[in-house]
Amino acid sequence: MKKVFTLLERSWLGTPLQFTWQKTLGNYLAVTGADHTIKIFDRHGQKRSEINLPGNCVAMDWDKEGDTLAVVSEKSSSIYLWDANTNKISQLDSGMRDQMSFLLWSKYGAFLAAGTVKGNLLIYNRQTSRKIPVLGKHTKRITCGCWSSENLLALGSEDKMITVSNQEGDTIRQTPVRSEPSDMQFSTMKTDDRNSASESTISVVVGKKTLFLFNLNDPDSPIDLEFQHRYGSIVCYSWYGDGYIMIGFSRGIFVVISTHIREIGQEIFQARNHKDNLSSIAISQSLNKAATCGDNCIKIHDLSELKEMYAIINLDDENKGLGSLSWTDDGQLLAVSTQRGSLHVFLTKLPVLGDNCSTRIAYLTSLLEVTVANPVEGELPITVSVEVEPNFLAIGLYHLAVGMNNRAWFYALREDIVKKLKDVEYLGTVASMCLHSDYAAVLFEGKIQLHMIESEILDAEERETRLFPEVDDKCRILCHALTGDFLIYGTDTGVIRYFFIEDWQYVNEYRHPVSVKKIFPDPNGTKLVFIDEKSEGFVYCPVNDITYEIPNFSPTIKGVLWENWPLDKGVFIAYDDDKVYTFVFHKDTIQGSRVILAGGTKVPFSQKPLLLYNGELTCQTQSGKTNNIYLNTHNFLGSLKDPEPNELKQMLTQALMLKRFSDAWELCKILNDQDTWNELARACLHHMEVEFAIRVYRTIGNVGMVMSLEQVKGIEDHNLLAGHLAMFTSDFSLAQDLYLSSIYPSAALEMRRDLQHWDSALQLAKRLAPEQIPFISKEYAIQLEFMGDYVNALAHYEKGITGDNKHLEHDEACLAGVAQMSIRMGDIRRGVNQAIKHPSRLLKRDCGAILENMKFSEAAQLYEKGQYYDKAASVYIRCKNWAKVGELLPNVSSPKIHLQYAKAKEADGRYKEAVLAYENAKQWNSVIRIYLDHLNNPEKAVRIVRETRSLDGAKMVARFFLQLGDYGSAIQFLVMSKCNHEAFTLAQQHNQMEIYADIIGSTDTTNEDYQSIAVYFEGEKKHLQAGKFFFLCGQYARALKHFLKCPSSEDNMAVEMAIETVGHAKDEVLTNQLIDYLLGESDGMPKDAKYLFRLYMALKQYREAARTAIIIAREEQSAGNYRNAHDVLFSMYAELKTQKIKIPSEMATNLMILHSYILVKIHVKSGDHMKGARMLIRVANNISKFPSHIVPILTSTVIECHRAGLKNSAFSFAAMLMRPEYRNKIDIKYKKKIEAMVRRPDTSEIEEISTPCPFCEFLLPESELLCPGCKNNIPYCIATGRHMLKDDWTVCPHCDFPALYSEFKSMLTTENTCPMCSERLTSDQLQKITDFTTYPRGEEEQ
Repeated sequence: MKKVFTLLERSWLGTPLQFTWQKTLGNYLAVTGADHTIKIFDRHGQKRSEINLPGNCVAMDWDKEGDTLAVVSEKSSSIYLWDANTNKISQLDSGMRDQMSFLLWSKYGAFLAAGTVKGNLLIYNRQTSRKIPVLGKHTKRITCGCWSSENLLALGSEDKMITVSNQEGDTIRQTPVRSEPSDMQFSTMKTDDRNSASESTISVVVGKKTLFLFNLNDPDSPIDLEFQHRYGSIVCYSWYGDGYIMIGFSRGIFVVISTHIREIGQEIFQARNHKDNLSSIAISQSLNKAATCGDNCIKIHDLSELKEMYAIINLDDENKGLGSLSWTDDGQLLAVSTQRGSLHVFLTKLPVLGDNCSTRIAYLTSLLEVTVANPVEGELPITVSVEVEPNFLAIGLYHLAVGMNNRAWFYALREDIVKKLKDVEYLGTVASMCLHSDYAAVLFEGKIQLHMIESEILDAEERETRLFPEVDDKCRILCHALTGDFLIYGTDTGVIRYFFIEDWQYVNEYRHPVSVKKIFPDPNGTKLVFIDEKSEGFVYCPVNDITYEIPNFSPTIKGVLWENWPLDKGVFIAYDDDKVYTFVFHKDTIQGSRVILAGGTKVPFSQKPLLLYNGELTCQTQSGKTNNIYLNTHNFLGSLKDPEPNELKQMLTQALMLKRFSDAWELCKILNDQDTWNELARACLHHMEVEFAIRVYRTIGNVGMVMSLEQVKGIEDHNLLAGHLAMFTSDFSLAQDLYLSSIYPSAALEMRRDLQHWDSALQLAKRLAPEQIPFISKEYAIQLEFMGDYVNALAHYEKGITGDNKHLEHDEACLAGVAQMSIRMGDIRRGVNQAIKHPSRLLKRDCGAILENMKFSEAAQLYEKGQYYDKAASVYIRCKNWAKVGELLPNVSSPKIHLQYAKAKEADGRYKEAVLAYENAKQWNSVIRIYLDHLNNPEKAVRIVRETRSLDGAKMVARFFLQLGDYGSAIQFLVMSKCNHEAFTLAQQHNQMEIYADIIGSTDTTNEDYQSIAVYFEGEKKHLQAGKFFFLCGQYARALKHFLKCPSSEDNMAVEMAIETVGHAKDEVLTNQLIDYLLGESDGMPKDAKYLFRLYMALKQYREAARTAIIIAREEQSAGNYRNAHDVLFSMYAELKTQKIKIPSEMATNLMILHSYILVKIHVKSGDHMKGARMLIRVANNISKFPSHIVPILTSTVIECHRAGLKNSAFSFAAMLMRPEYRNKIDIKYKKKIEAMVRRPDTSEIEEISTPCPFCEFLLPESELLCPGCKNNIPYCIATGRHMLKDDWTVCPHCDFPALYSEFKSMLTTENTCPMCSERLTSDQLQKITDFTTYPRGEEEQ
């Protein structure tokens, strides 16, 4: 509570003060102490007048209008009257001799009652100036009294009597009381009868202890209310509400009682408000508050919730205690007197005056103080002291205006300085005022004056000021508003006009059917909300001159505020006394513009909204402060810590209503739920936010929608775009309406066609594209046909025929439909004729199928015409028309039909035709049967059995041969028919077991069958066959035994089979047994080493196989079979490489030398003598490995070296040939030449080219394979025999041996096989290898 002023006069010190507020207006306060004067102050604490009295004031009272203050004093029988309007004092002679003791004005009329110390009464009527003296009303001093609303006067006196008189002074009732009465009040007791509203109850404190209630309607039953002794004496009391009394007691307690007869005597509420004493109680009905004072504080309670303390005012300086309390009638000011003689006045309720301009607000913070603030910009509030207590206030961008009645004071707001500009008087009482940057607009008596606030701007004089409306415009302006560009006003004739200040002329006018009471433009003036006299709200857009009704608009709405946050265009609130409603104007939606109610928020009692910014509502309170409230519709702007999913979904709904898509995006990210993303996407489509919708659909992976929206996002025509979006949201009717009102109405037809809404499509086509009707009719007919509505389908197919050669295909489809529908409708002839005429085979098939289902034989005819011979034959068979079937048979592919025909022909005994038909039907058993039984052609039967492998056919043939006594053939066909047991028995009986064994050996047969054959041969001492079948049935030991017993004639075969057996058996004993046999341990006859090699290979004992291979190769080499030796070593080398086993160095070396020998022939053949000579030198250096051909090889070496110019090498090998053991074996052709070489030696030698080692780059002769640098065995080229080079590397794709890429490619121009593996090869198959390190090295055992 704010203290307004304190009165402290020296003459009052130490005496209790009497004071009284002017009734109704509360503009004056009359105060008196013990100084024989009454001082009159205004509500700001300024002394306005003074009344001097002959003695101390006894009583004073204001009349009900507050115009006149009446005073009586000691030592005088006169009544002093002070007129508040003229500030004049008059004196009224009472005509009484005795001193006045009591004074009171009536509640109604202008009656003043005055009582004397002797109990006499004077009633004075101020209007008529009539005085009515009533002598002897009481016998002693009149001390208290009260008027009722019916102008009854009740008086109390020291004679312990209460009298009730009328306004003429006649006594109506009187009643005695037990002690002296005081504090008398008229009121209405709380009763069940609501109609008795007259003040019929007198309440009076008797003897400071009891409260006496006297009901005039029930004078015989007065009520005496006594209270607990501990409360102390009654200080004062007050009636309030529906018959409640609040009573204050001297010991600091106050009590509330009800006067209802059922509740009387019960305390409704009781509280100890003050520790030591309570001196006064005051109740303000307008504020609905009660105040108590005591000790040195005032406590204020809300009457609706007494338990809650509304406010506490501490007066710490007042150590002597407080006196009495009194409120002005309007509840704005509360005065309290103190025991030391001072008086304090507090502001308890301010007029709620406030205004805003953009984000700047101004509001009353005290009776003579206005605060200007900009909470959004964060500017410090500016306090402006004003000269008068304003009843209107306006704020602009740079100015403040306050005023009352017809005057206004203007202030300039310059940063932190406030400068008073001027005061202006208008031609009538100001109803409201608006300011903006330079202009003020003032509404008074139905007119508006628009004028400049500061007229220093040099401009045309006529733009200084203007009065609205024009003289000839007979209307009253009821409301107005001022924006940066426009003055806007609404009239009693329902006209809203826009006056453009810059051009100084009207720019827009809108006529509403009824008068416009209030208008509220948005900050830019592009939209405005207005309320008409029916209390209905509308949003008006001057741009397109359209109004939109506001839904659920409460008739109690007091005002509207637009959202000032720049991004929330279209949001506004409407408020009444206790609630704020949030509305959103959705300008661009696919349904068009509309207003929606987003929600409501409770507003604390008597707070007025001033500013709305980003969901935060700044309200002005009665105490001159501001309070910020967050709207319930903007909960999503608060903290999002651990909210429930349901709360988040609610927030999402709010965000979408307010078009806060970025906030909705964040909420969707937290929820991370497909449904909420879809909801956001749908809302974006609804509000035509295409880019944002694309972003959402891209996030949830809806590719189809992203692509569709990307296609339409650039469309400028609003209706066309909205139509597309409505279609995407499946609102097809709306989409159609939007398309039709767009620049491309045919889109509606396209949509209906795509949706297969053919009825709608046909209706639209009549209007938009008549040429499309045939095509739509055809589509519609197809759908009707599918639904079984053949009558309408036929009609639409007929409508679909264009008769235009351009649309031949379409017409054919329609004619096909006509044919099918005709048949379905029973018009068979028309349908069949149409189908036969039609070029389509498919149509004939479909019509045939319909007829076939309807059991009509015409189906066959159509099938035949359509070349569906199988179906035609099937129908002819059903009709038993065999002649027709026979005609069609060459074209029929269905085995079923051929079979039916074959059976028919067989039954007729026409076996040749039957056998052909059976063959076409692939019924081979029937074919075989007829060939054997009827046509006596066993060759054909046998051929068919062999081709078809038919089991039943084989049995039939076997039976046939058995009858002929051809047992071999019979056995063969029994085995074929899987009758192995019968075949075995037959073979045994007729000594045909060898045939049986051959047949069985080549088929998939069980072990039992093999075993039975083996046992048979064992008995017959046929060891090879017995061994073979024991091997097949897995009895390897028995098999080996028989193989080793075989006679020498079958030796090779038997040994091969024995090796295979041991390989399969993997049994050490059997292996050793065979090795012994092969080495000749058992019979002293060693077998060929190749068998031992094969055995080791079969056993996968590759190391032993390798050793054996070396031995074999050595033998082959000794025998001069160098190619065989090469191939044995190569195959072993390849096998070891596959098994990832190290290759023995002996094997690798032997293979290299043999390969070098083989290369000689290739080089000599191609005429490359140098390469041939180098390879021969390598062979000659290892001549001991070629014992059979020492002399020929050396001879060739000498000749090739001589040809290649290697004279020294030729000489050294010629000298070797001259040894005695070789000399005689030299070929006669070369003998003399060689001898001559030795006799005349030429030691010149072409030096061998050096090339780098691929591993260490060391230069060495190209035919050298051991690098002296890194000691590596260098791989050799299989094409030249030289060592490999790393940048000229390739491999044979078959054997993986390396070769020099250039040399190998060159060789393959004359050769077509690999020199190592002899596989066929072309140069295209070679690939150059850049990274030779992948080629394994050092794989030979060193």
